[in-house]
Amino acid sequence: QVQLVESGGGLVQAGGSLRLSCGVSGRTFSDYGMGWFRQAPGKEREFVAAISWNGGRKGYADSVKDRFTISRDNAKNTVYLQMNSLKPEDTAVYYCAAAYHVYTIPNLIGPNEYDYWGQGTQVTVSS
Repeated sequence: QVQLVESGGGLVQAGGSLRLSCGVSGRTFSDYGMGWFRQAPGKEREFVAAISWNGGRKGYADSVKDRFTISRDNAKNTVYLQMNSLKPEDTAVYYCAAAYHVYTIPNLIGPNEYDYWGQGTQVTVSS
């Protein structure tokens, strides 16, 4: 069984930055493509960013491109989401997810591709 634990959420003013982390345990981390999703109140869960098993490929939602950066450290079994220039509309619960043996970014965009999910961390951006 794979466990994912997010951290790093919080309250920040518009224009500020946060760095989310997601620690993964239970299986070989490099066997998984990783993604970040978010869900705001009353809205569906949406794709934010994804990264291939070795970090060589990355993909972003248009709404966060050029502001957010996804990265991973396979030695630490951790995936990160650096969020800069935050906006009030970025307010949501952020989830990391792991997709076993999924290697291409287009296949890491849909939530149904993922096998395991974290519990989520709240990000609140005040105006």
